Amino acid sequence: MLRITDFRVHIDDDTPLARLAAKRLKVSGDAIGEISIVRKALDARRKNNISFVYTLDVSVRSAEGLILSRLAGDQHVAVVSPPAAESLEYGLRPLTHRPVVVGFGPAGMMAALLLARHGYKPLVLERGRDLDRRAQDVAEFWRSGSLDPVSNVQFGEGGAGTFSDGKLTTRVTDPRMQEALAILVEAGAPPEIRYTYKPHIGTDKLRTVVKNIRQQIIACGGEVRFEAQVTDLYLPDGRLAGMMINGQEKFDSEILILAIGHSARDTYGMLSRRGMAMEAKAFAVGVRIEHPQDMIDRAQYGPSAGHPKLGPADYSLVYHDQASGRTAYSFCMCPGGQVVAAASEPGRMVTNGMSLHQRASGIANSALIVNVGPADFGSHVLDGIHFQQHYEQLAFQAGGGDYSAPAQSVGDLLSGRVPAKPQYLTQPTYLPGVRPVDLGVCLPSYICQTLAKALPDFGRKIKGFDHPQAVMTGVEMRSSAPVRIIRNKDYQSVNSTGVYPVGEGAGYAGGIMSAALDGMNAAAAIMAKYKPYNS
Repeated sequence: MLRITDFRVHIDDDTPLARLAAKRLKVSGDAIGEISIVRKALDARRKNNISFVYTLDVSVRSAEGLILSRLAGDQHVAVVSPPAAESLEYGLRPLTHRPVVVGFGPAGMMAALLLARHGYKPLVLERGRDLDRRAQDVAEFWRSGSLDPVSNVQFGEGGAGTFSDGKLTTRVTDPRMQEALAILVEAGAPPEIRYTYKPHIGTDKLRTVVKNIRQQIIACGGEVRFEAQVTDLYLPDGRLAGMMINGQEKFDSEILILAIGHSARDTYGMLSRRGMAMEAKAFAVGVRIEHPQDMIDRAQYGPSAGHPKLGPADYSLVYHDQASGRTAYSFCMCPGGQVVAAASEPGRMVTNGMSLHQRASGIANSALIVNVGPADFGSHVLDGIHFQQHYEQLAFQAGGGDYSAPAQSVGDLLSGRVPAKPQYLTQPTYLPGVRPVDLGVCLPSYICQTLAKALPDFGRKIKGFDHPQAVMTGVEMRSSAPVRIIRNKDYQSVNSTGVYPVGEGAGYAGGIMSAALDGMNAAAAIMAKYKPYNS
């Protein structure tokens, strides 16, 4: 097998990849056997010459050595061997009880699937509802402003990522990456996520994937229970013995994967009372900004904007304020999406972004957030949570107390105005609606000041980004967990034996894919120590 790297194909070139590969290797077309895409990225740095950049694995019917000698000195063609299958040896310790997975977001879901496939028969406890009922509850909230604290954008089957863009981009490099992507494709995700540089599934397709993975867990001997919140842990002598479910049912277990997500504030409080080792950590807060998608496309793709092979453009922006030492940046950018109400507690409101697979809304949105840390909110482990709750409550009040969101245009933020009937560049997509306010009433002054400095800089990088009528909707408060549950290298809590904190809620991941990989690695660590469970 030969691997071709840095293989560039102009977006207007419709020649089949096999023919292009043959030309690149200087062989006839019938010398090409199977061809597979390892990686596909987009190079749009030169707007008049946009290309896809491939890594291809090509099997050839000619002698590989002959081809390589003919291409001597070409660093972009080399022999590659298929990766060796990972061997897995089970541990020797017997399990007295089934392992428990708390939380059915990406980390908990993938951990449970791996355990189930290997005969460990996990019990999954999810505080929210199954996806079909959850989708109905969320739709009702967006329509009427009637929040269900049990079932919402944060809690329920699939976790918070289910109502997102379904991005799988991650900076993590992990040997299990291809295994995780294969699981998602098998469950219904688009096959191209295995090789695209910025893969995404979309919230619509992600829902099918999540339900299919649940069915796989059950088929392999696992169990998934909804509306089952762990309300207490039993940790005699610092070792897990069991847990309380919904304040009334005790379940014994010596193994618990804690995949609670970044919004399980009451669970963080319970863990703190039980003395689990945790620490406050930095996160970021700010707003959601919206633009016409075609404006972003033109800024990113130039004359090629609208090309059928390109799709909606994204962006990534960073601004460092040397005076304050703070950084403003875009986060969770959703091409062709919408801003959504993501509250999980009565009397508090918070936003997020979401896209369907086709990203066809015509509106681009992204979080614009600024870093905060213990110096801003306090060093006690729960101080970051209290900080979030305080500003979410202010946002709820500023929006009128019905889960409408406070909103302000870029021009009004920069000038300090709040007109009664502002003119926005796009109709705000947030439901149940927005209310014009000074965002300074629901965000710390240093956040607004940093954003005010960053916006002109972003406008220089993406033409029109700082358009005076671009709408910003507040508040974005849940970019990442405000807490880290401290663990050892074996994924186990440093002072609570048998508890394995994983994913975003534990402070060790920053998105769907990194959380999924973290859950899988914790499951593998458990399997390396314990035998499969025999009931």
